[in-house]
Amino acid sequence: MEIAVKKSKLSGMIEIPGSKSHTIRAVFIASLASGTSTIKMPLVSEDTVAALRAASILGAWIKRGDDTVWRISGMGGHLLQPAGVIDMANSGTSLRLFTAMAALGSFKVRFDGDSSLRTRKMASLLEALAAMGAQVESANGQCPLSVTGPIEGREVLVDGKTSQFLSALLLVAPLLKEPTTIHVDKLNERPYVHLTLDWLKRQNIEVKFDEDMTRFEVSGGHRYQPFSTLIPVDFSTAAFPLLGAAVTGGEVKIPNLDFKDSQGDKAVFDFFARMGVKITHGEHFTTVKGPRKLKAFDLDLNATPDALPVLAVAAACAEGVSTLRNAPQARIKETDRIACMTAELRKMGIAVEELEDGMVITGGKLKACTDLQSCKDHRIAMALAIAAMAADGESVVHDADCVAVTYPAFIENFRAAGADFSENEF
Repeated sequence: MEIAVKKSKLSGMIEIPGSKSHTIRAVFIASLASGTSTIKMPLVSEDTVAALRAASILGAWIKRGDDTVWRISGMGGHLLQPAGVIDMANSGTSLRLFTAMAALGSFKVRFDGDSSLRTRKMASLLEALAAMGAQVESANGQCPLSVTGPIEGREVLVDGKTSQFLSALLLVAPLLKEPTTIHVDKLNERPYVHLTLDWLKRQNIEVKFDEDMTRFEVSGGHRYQPFSTLIPVDFSTAAFPLLGAAVTGGEVKIPNLDFKDSQGDKAVFDFFARMGVKITHGEHFTTVKGPRKLKAFDLDLNATPDALPVLAVAAACAEGVSTLRNAPQARIKETDRIACMTAELRKMGIAVEELEDGMVITGGKLKACTDLQSCKDHRIAMALAIAAMAADGESVVHDADCVAVTYPAFIENFRAAGADFSENEF
């Protein structure tokens, strides 16, 4: 599917779906608990459905109803042996977490996914699980792969290039008989680890870790308990209407944002405030009003790498030279986001210097382009569609179906708020 975009202004109310990170962790813990958990207002997207599918295949009983409430009866830690390969589609988070879950069993579990997922690095997590007693099979440290448990609590080392490796180990370690010590090398994306630790704290499981977050100690012998929770709005997704208002001079109201939540991408609102965007926090709504022109900026994105596509577009519309730095992990997401955003913004007439860990972008007037490529990455597809709203003429974003990974209603919601979007199906 393609999105044809013409210059337009974003104004009105835009509702944002629930957090992907919270939803997948909720599904994970509920699936291993003894009893039935209730997950209210989950994100319903391709990534979270992949997590549900894996949970169901491994033994959890799931009732989705109208998808406003999921009820999950957990397996109490006793996994079922799958008959075939578990398809994780495009969900890197689900792949990492459920690979660790599978290692709790005493049988082989095989995982695979789409062409994009097959590029996602898994070697360090597989090595850590092997050090804990699992047998792992993978030709190149990527999907397709298999894992055969059970694992035991031991002292292990894991790469921190993506925080998902550490989160996967933290979520299974409490269920092991023996304590686990996890050493982490160069941890990126720390807010996601804090989010995982918050979920463990809700289960009355305390994890000891040093100030530098290089060593984590997890006691064993715990069981997950059923729970009821309301999934908070996703700040990573809320960054898109924020960007839309900022670059088109519009005004958008976003309901139900909880700035007390542990999601790291809430920092993006502070970033935009520094650029001159007026942000007002009401009781039920956060109002965002774009300025006449955005101010240039210099940002460290190590804690918020998912915001790189959004901030790259903001930089392209700002006055002066902006720098996005310290986000090497942005190269190992659904695609190499640094390389892709560099290439696509250059097509729109923007001067971009590609760095190993970021971008230097000279703001200018965006030109329409009918050959914008999403690289089959949901965040890039949405960021480019919004960039096209600020360009004269008509642009086309190709392979835009991927927005369904986290924001299935993106086109519908933005169109209702003034975006001149047209869908072209093939």
